[in-house]
Amino acid sequence: MGAQWKAKHKDLAANAKGRVFGKLSKEIMIAARSGADPDMNPRLRMVVEQARKVSMPRETLERAIKKGAGLLGDAVHFERATYEGFGPHRVPVIVECLTDNLNRTVSEIRVLFRKGQLGAAGSVAWDFDHLGMIEAAPITPAADPELAAIEAGAQDFEAIEPADEDDGHVHNDPPATLFLTDPADLDLVSRALPNFGFNVLSAKLGYRTKSSVSLSAAEMDEVEAFMAAIDAHDDVQNVYVGLAG
Repeated sequence: MGAQWKAKHKDLAANAKGRVFGKLSKEIMIAARSGADPDMNPRLRMVVEQARKVSMPRETLERAIKKGAGLLGDAVHFERATYEGFGPHRVPVIVECLTDNLNRTVSEIRVLFRKGQLGAAGSVAWDFDHLGMIEAAPITPAADPELAAIEAGAQDFEAIEPADEDDGHVHNDPPATLFLTDPADLDLVSRALPNFGFNVLSAKLGYRTKSSVSLSAAEMDEVEAFMAAIDAHDDVQNVYVGLAG
């Protein structure tokens, strides 16, 4: 797993769609503070594309934009908070939150870590690389991810495994690529990739583990349950975990 934890099981993924919309709505509201027009606001445009990719209802999307831009009269104030610690079996975990009440969030995150150990800032971050992560799809079958990475200035790249979907449809979209960058180069590489045959689907800063903990199947189930409970929290945006595989 290593980068960002995602629920593996189909039932968890199906039940998580509403939470995904909630997380994206917060990101949209924050991005919209710099302007409600995606054509004039690159950060908003990127998050809107992510929202469309997961089929967020148009009404939900537009309301989030208007709310973030202050067009509905009620101001929105979210703060970012990052928590570090260990899950069961000493698996390192980084949790990123967006919250309107830091005291509430840290109290509830502490409870969620009761089967692990919530640590101080820096307690596990040293075991992760902080990177720009750009998910991009080839514009044509001939697009070369290695060449694109070199020319656009990415540090590395890797293929993204197709989502495990069970909706009865055949998915023929070309496989996407994850381009990894220095945090300072995220926007530069994002803007350069289309010139080398790749359409950017999402771009954000994130964490990737330097080393991974290997677990048995039973231990993995325990960690999966722990991570699912954290990811289900309303204030949690991203969860990164140091796991092999």
